[in-house]
Amino acid sequence: MKIEIVPLEGCEDLVPRYAHFSDAAVDLCCSEGFYLDFLERKAVPCGFKIALPEGWAGLILPRSGISLKRGVAVVNSPGLIDSGYRGEIKVPLISFSRERQEFSRGERIAQFLALRAEKMEFARASFLPPSDRGEGGFGSTGM
Repeated sequence: MKIEIVPLEGCEDLVPRYAHFSDAAVDLCCSEGFYLDFLERKAVPCGFKIALPEGWAGLILPRSGISLKRGVAVVNSPGLIDSGYRGEIKVPLISFSRERQEFSRGERIAQFLALRAEKMEFARASFLPPSDRGEGGFGSTGM
């Protein structure tokens, strides 16, 4: 699948890319250096705009390395990018570390995955067909 991309001025080197051939998602890098203090949230710019094809959606996912090692996560994980959005891609990050977390321009901060997003149609029903799970919800299968 091809996604049209427009790097912003001075950010031509920050086009998303796969770190490994077998990766499912591309890495997103920050287009400027920044820092996060404990519980601080920031929308971090990535330096490009995209046009996802109609019928597709993008997910912004955390990178396991910075989540585990540095305590930094994507606030609304996963973040959703609709096919009609044409603004700069930004990653909303939060720090759970008590130590200031500093990032340099070009550092990998998140991942991006494109998925098919079919339109849903809802049909009213008087009852739902049975399933093996039924109405079991949170914690219904034990700990």
